[in-house]
Amino acid sequence: MRNLVLIYIFLLIGVGLSYGQNDLLAPLRTDKKIITVESETESYYAIQILAIQEPPQNPDYFKNIEVAKEFKCNDGFVRYIVGQYETFNDAAAELDIYKEKGYPDVFVVNTSKLGQVKSKSGGRLIIDPSKNYLIQLSAFRFPVYISYFEQFDKVLEFYMKDKIYRYSTPLISGSEVESELKRIKEMGYKGAFIVEYDKYQPYQIE
Repeated sequence: MRNLVLIYIFLLIGVGLSYGQNDLLAPLRTDKKIITVESETESYYAIQILAIQEPPQNPDYFKNIEVAKEFKCNDGFVRYIVGQYETFNDAAAELDIYKEKGYPDVFVVNTSKLGQVKSKSGGRLIIDPSKNYLIQLSAFRFPVYISYFEQFDKVLEFYMKDKIYRYSTPLISGSEVESELKRIKEMGYKGAFIVEYDKYQPYQIE
């Protein structure tokens, strides 16, 4: 059985390496089953289910999980993680659950080690109460209608250098942004995070 699963993963890798402009995972990103993460404002433990050099082009690979976060890391690999845990042991306790779901090579990671968390505070963005920030809600390879974010009165749209469309809240003061992030995550946007407006402003779509 293990050999069959490994063959299945190798096939995914092969397909991923031939990956072109047709992104077969786009519907999963639109449905927030896969959340592309540019940077995290905090580090935490999670379970890695896959690491390859291109996104896999078989959506069925993710059929047994609720949500996966997609990290494009500095070492050239794309990593997919699930869960968010306060301690290593909390994450390790659920490894067998994912092995039974068909992911035999899962292991515990800390997001601060993924080459993705970049800040001066050990994994947290330092919030200046006198500045304004954005909260990124979602990111997609293709644009979506603003009406997709029906819970919000206004959403800003950005098209970045990496050819990814990003959607955020309007400006929020530094004194309020962390409490607003908590509220937005409770609304279902688990991958939302705080970003500095200056880094996004040049790429805003009016």
